[in-house]
Amino acid sequence: MSEDEDGGATERLPIVGKAPAGKASPGEAPPGEAPPGKVPAELDQSASAASYTPVLDDGDDGDASPRGRLWSTRRAPAAVVALLVLGAAGLLLYDLAAVRADRPAMRWRRALATELAERPLDDLWVLVGAGLAAAIGVWLLVLVATPGQRSVLAMRADAPDVRAWLDRDAAALVLRDRAMEVSGVRSVRVRVTRSRVEARAVAHYRELDDVRTDLDTTLSEGMRGLGLVHAPALSVRVARPGKRG
Repeated sequence: MSEDEDGGATERLPIVGKAPAGKASPGEAPPGEAPPGKVPAELDQSASAASYTPVLDDGDDGDASPRGRLWSTRRAPAAVVALLVLGAAGLLLYDLAAVRADRPAMRWRRALATELAERPLDDLWVLVGAGLAAAIGVWLLVLVATPGQRSVLAMRADAPDVRAWLDRDAAALVLRDRAMEVSGVRSVRVRVTRSRVEARAVAHYRELDDVRTDLDTTLSEGMRGLGLVHAPALSVRVARPGKRG
């Protein structure tokens, strides 16, 4: 307070100006959010999307504890092949032993030997049989050369003798729960593949770019929290709810 020449008291008037960036003035809502109890009258965007690869922290280097994919035991294909080979070998050995014992060979083996000796190589059934045998052989080679287990993701481990994997559906559920905590998100669908995380959200208030930015941050933090060996690429898309009727 100070006194003027007339003896009256004067007070310093409040300065009216623009609030600093990132801070809201008293009584105003934070940037990007609607005031409490109010919804923007007009939303100028219908969708907002981004796709990028999250950067790991210095302490979360994906190559610190490399782990390959989980190899499938493939019990069913191995059991089927083993049973077929065992049955065919046993039947052939029995027939050879019967021939050695001066007994006639089985009718199927005599018929097969006759067909193989008389039927030409360009015959339709010969080509079909050869194609089927080749397809089965290629299928078995693919099973041998590929690890399988595409539904799990390799996780980092501190101990060298520990190997851990996370199911993709479980990872998608965790990320979906994290995404639902973002303000403005009405619903979200998360799909996790071996190399990509796709999030499709519906926002019923707030600016779409602000919602997408928060989703980017939340999901990238959630992906780091999963402890995966390889950080998948992240794709986020936010849209407005469709019109009813």
